[in-house]
This record gives sequence, C-alpha cells and structure tokens, in this order.
Amino acid sequence: MAQLLTINSLSIDGYQSQQWTRIVDDVSLVLHRGEVLGLIGESGAGKSTIGKAALGYIPSGCRISGGSIVFDGLELTRASYQQLRHLRGVRIAFVAQSAATSFNPAHTVMRQLTDVPVHHGVMSHSEAMQKAVALFRALDLPNPERFGARYPHQVSGGQLQRAMVAMAMMSDPDIIVFDEPTTALDVTTQIEVLAAVKNAIKLHGTAAIYITHDLAVASQICDRLMVLRHGCKVEEGPTRQLIDHPQKEYTKELLRANKHISSDILDPDSKNTVLDIRNISASYGSHRVLDNVSIKVSKGETVAIVGESGSGKSTLARVITGLLPQDEGSVALNGVAMNPSYARRPQNMLKRVQMIYQMPDVALNPRQKVKDIIGRSVEFFTDLTGYKKRDRVLELLEKIRLDERYLDRFPSELSGGEKQRVCLARALAAEPEIIICDEITSALDQLVAKDILTLLQDLQREFGTSFLFITHDFAAVARISHLVVVMHHGKIVEQGPRNQVLTKPLHAYTKLLLSSVPEMCPDWLNSILRQREAIHTRQGNGAEKLEVSS
Repeated sequence: MAQLLTINSLSIDGYQSQQWTRIVDDVSLVLHRGEVLGLIGESGAGKSTIGKAALGYIPSGCRISGGSIVFDGLELTRASYQQLRHLRGVRIAFVAQSAATSFNPAHTVMRQLTDVPVHHGVMSHSEAMQKAVALFRALDLPNPERFGARYPHQVSGGQLQRAMVAMAMMSDPDIIVFDEPTTALDVTTQIEVLAAVKNAIKLHGTAAIYITHDLAVASQICDRLMVLRHGCKVEEGPTRQLIDHPQKEYTKELLRANKHISSDILDPDSKNTVLDIRNISASYGSHRVLDNVSIKVSKGETVAIVGESGSGKSTLARVITGLLPQDEGSVALNGVAMNPSYARRPQNMLKRVQMIYQMPDVALNPRQKVKDIIGRSVEFFTDLTGYKKRDRVLELLEKIRLDERYLDRFPSELSGGEKQRVCLARALAAEPEIIICDEITSALDQLVAKDILTLLQDLQREFGTSFLFITHDFAAVARISHLVVVMHHGKIVEQGPRNQVLTKPLHAYTKLLLSSVPEMCPDWLNSILRQREAIHTRQGNGAEKLEVSS
C-alpha cells in the first residue's frame, strides 16, 4: 500500500506554568491508504495532539519544536494557511469526541453537512444534499430523507455522532482522524457507531487515525496500534499481535485496566435508608420520560443505574435534585419528603444531596481558579471565610489527592482526571449524605477512571457516603456498585445485587446490554453484528420478538 501520511521525529511543546514543556517527544508513524492506525494511551499521552497535527493543526499555546509531517508529498509544517485550508474538510477530515459541542445548535444538520463541500467547490448544493442523504442511509440513520432537517438537539447522541461521521465523509477524504468518537456513548449505541465507522472506511477505502483510550474498541477498528505515554511512543504493532503478545509493561497495564474486574466492597447499612424514590413519573411536555420508578439507597451504598441514552437515567437525577418536578410519586431523604423544586428546599437539605456531572469542562468555570471553584461551595454551605475557608479548601484537595500547587490553576491547566477530582471536591464541600455521579468516568481513560473509582470507595469507607452512580460503563459497575438498576424507556426492567445482575441477568434487555460490551478480540464486532442480523432475520420471518429496543 502507498504511504499517505508520514510523521518523522515529531516533537511538540506546550506552554504551561510560564514555561515550555514537551508534550509530544520524537514520535514517528506511517499511515498507508485504506489503513486504520489506533493511537492508544491515557490522558496526557499526546494522542489528540498528534491526531490534530496530522491536519497541520497545532493548538493555541503549542509549537512544533522538531520533526516533519508529510501528507501526500506536502510538508504540512511549512504549508501556507491557504494550502491547509484547502486540505481540511476535503482531503483530511476530523471527527471530534463530543458531537453535541461540535454542531451549531442554530442550524440544521443538513446545512452543516453541506457547507464545507459546497464552500470548497467539491460539489453543488443539490449534489451535497443527495450525498448527505446517501450517507445518512449508509450510516443507518432514521428516515434519511428527512433526518437532515432536524436540529442537533432533536436527535440522540448516537445519531449525532454518526451525523458527524457523515460530515467528515462528505468530500470523500483520504484521511479521517477520529478523536474518541464513541467515548460518551452507551454500549448499544457504541456498536452502531463502530459498525458505521468500520463500514464507511471499508466502503470508501479511507485511511484513518483512531484515537481512543479503550483497547477493546480499538481492537474492532484498527489494523495497527501505537501505544503512547507522556508524549512518547511505547510500543507499536499489528492489533492482534499487540493485544495477544504485548512487549512493554505499560501496554500490559492498559490491557489489565480494560478487563472488567469485580472488587470487594464494604456492605452498606441496609437498615438505614438515605434516599427513598417511590413511584416517580415525570415528563418533558406531553412526553412521559419516567414511568413508576422506585429505588432505595442505603447509607454507604452505591447503586448503579445503567441503560441506553434516553432510558431516563439523567432525568431521574434531575428529579432527585429538584431540577425537574415529578408528575407523580415522591422522593424522601432520611424519611423526609423533598419538595419537587430545588428552589423551595431548605439549604440544609440542598447540601445533603450533591451532583457531579459528566463533562467537567462544562461544569467548571474556565475563568475561575481551583481555589475559587471549591471555595465558593465551601463558603455557601459552611459560611467559612478567609483563612478558615482556605484551610478547608486545602483539606478537600488533600482528600481528592491533590496538593496546594493546584490552588492557583485554571481548569485548562488540569488533566481530565484532575478536573473530575475538583468537581468531586466541590461536592464534598457540602458534606453530603448522597452524591449523584452522572457518567463521571465516561470521558476518562481506564487508568484514570480506576483512580477516581478507588477515590470514591475510600471516601465511602471514611464518611459512609452513598452514591447513585449513573453510567454505561460496566467495568465501573463491576468495580464499585452494590446494587444495579437497569432502565429502559423510562422504566426499571431489572434490579438486584451486582453479581446477580452481571452474571445471571433475567431480562432480555439486560442481556442485550451485557452482550454489547466490547471484548478484547478483533473479531468481536463482526461476530455480534452477525448474531444480530440473524435475530432480525428470524424476527422478519415471524419468529418471536424480544421487546428490548425502540
């Protein structure tokens, strides 16, 4: 195969804490036509920086300090702005991690897909619309002829991510850089996106760089894998060879982190119910999104809530915190009914239920330093000021295993795991009895996620804190939960002790979720797709249906 992209001895520096720091160190790679190269590693490994460099893009505050990037004979490090502008979106495309923040909410999906090819003169507007519909159909999006008329907020996360893949493929690029495209998706939606990506690459013979921290996902897509750490290449090789016979200890550590290992956890105080959710139903307008949901959370207990996007997990969190009043049912904290509106709840009740959100980049004010982010919560819930407030902030930083060096840092100067720790410290400032964790590890690599989960367990042992853990990550469920609740279309379809639900599920939908968790085997995705195709064929022939999805 012909070489399409060659990166030789690339070094990139970032300006941090008033000095230049090496973030990519002497990395070389070759990408051939029709090949998919996976970049693997934890947060801060330099994966996204290298992926963006393949587009000739260097983030603000960074500089190339050595090496070359050659795309189809063009040296990108010396290319003019006009040359790069004609390449991006046409011959080299990019698929970002978060489709929700990448689409303009004011424009339809169709307009955003057709803008680039029309602007670059690749095709006319009518041709672009036809191409978009064809891609919607190829990516198995619903009602492809009308899908483009929707606005981004009118489609699910998985559909929007597939629409972003379609956007990248509009001009039939030579290379697509995928930056964690399935990280925030539930397991069943992830399969749909992975299958769509794999089919699109195969159909058009596109080369790709696939950036991820999930080796199980990478093994389904990539021909070769490159493991990175602290900006350096650790190991590289064919996917199956690297997974079956890793040479470096760090690669072996990543492989172990990808395995779902149940941990020993302390038994909760089952006689002391902290949160009692009874027969909750809730709606958005006329659309019922929660239907007769009942859950009890004991002191020192972690209840994991799992299900696909749209199953009602985060909506339930909104009801508990008073952000969405319920239509029916009640929520009680230590036997005392909570007002459906947070604005009417007394402060001593507000502080006892805290929430940590999925995306710390959105949850943290980028213009505030860590000491102000945590300090504001300390002052609001405890009335501490001055040196006493500072001492409490330092105490909270110590609990989340950060030190005073972080006090004057802005969120942009923190890693993903450090940002999530700051969000945890802000919640702990209120000394809550229960913390709702909404997908808090979904955007983190396995090693950092493991550290966050270990931290939660340590805090639970020390303070007896209860957790309502909303997630689609079954590795996290196996590691941290006491009870597992499975939701589907706003209803609870199964709940029970962790080991029972994970090893002997009773409901067909639970079995579907568990079967959708990627395995560390390059043949897994094709096997799952064949199984589901066989099921659909039997259903089409009149065989009995399992009502597990919409």
